[in-house]
Amino acid sequence: MTLTTLIFDLDGTLIDSAPDLRTACNKLLQSKGRREITLEETKKFVGNGAAKLVERAFAATGEPAQASEIAPLTQDFLAFYDGHEADETGTYPSVMETLQQLKQQGYRMALCTNKPQKPTQNILEHLAIESFFDVIIGGDQVAKKKPDAEMLLTTLTKMGITADQAVMIGDSPNDIGAADNAEMASIAVSYGYRRVSVEELGADRIIDHMSQLPDALEAMKA
Repeated sequence: MTLTTLIFDLDGTLIDSAPDLRTACNKLLQSKGRREITLEETKKFVGNGAAKLVERAFAATGEPAQASEIAPLTQDFLAFYDGHEADETGTYPSVMETLQQLKQQGYRMALCTNKPQKPTQNILEHLAIESFFDVIIGGDQVAKKKPDAEMLLTTLTKMGITADQAVMIGDSPNDIGAADNAEMASIAVSYGYRRVSVEELGADRIIDHMSQLPDALEAMKA
């Protein structure tokens, strides 16, 4: 297997963003007279983009939001989130060191996240990891978010490679599902945000720590 390119998810894979997502979501909920959601609830609601997070938060705290309300509520949420994306958000252990190691080994890297582009860019710049990625695609840059293959296929086209040269690294069914739909290899991290066990994702390999990624990639090439 000739692996030249790594495509990473963001939330739950490279960064622990749940605390800041919870804060912004709770500000929105408070403004509508709702109860706050917990950190654990937030982690379960993350993964399909901002609108889905808002929809799930409202369903969990009272009367579900009407379909026509989701878009304006999401804009309110993003307004609360804007400028506060990295107040408590940080990279998981060894992420920076591993990205540096992988770059030195010659891998090209991309980022595909269902998070909108603007907060994604803000976080990457704040955490000083933006420069590792040749391509960065947020959920509002494509018609269909992960697990649809569009985001990954767009990345392959931008990078001038084929699916057999890349591997998707993520924490959720959306990430591994997108890899499957793009006929791409995948690696799942056992931490992160999801509502099912990591084994149920069906990834080609599972790692417990980002520092294990280089060895996992070498094993896949064998």
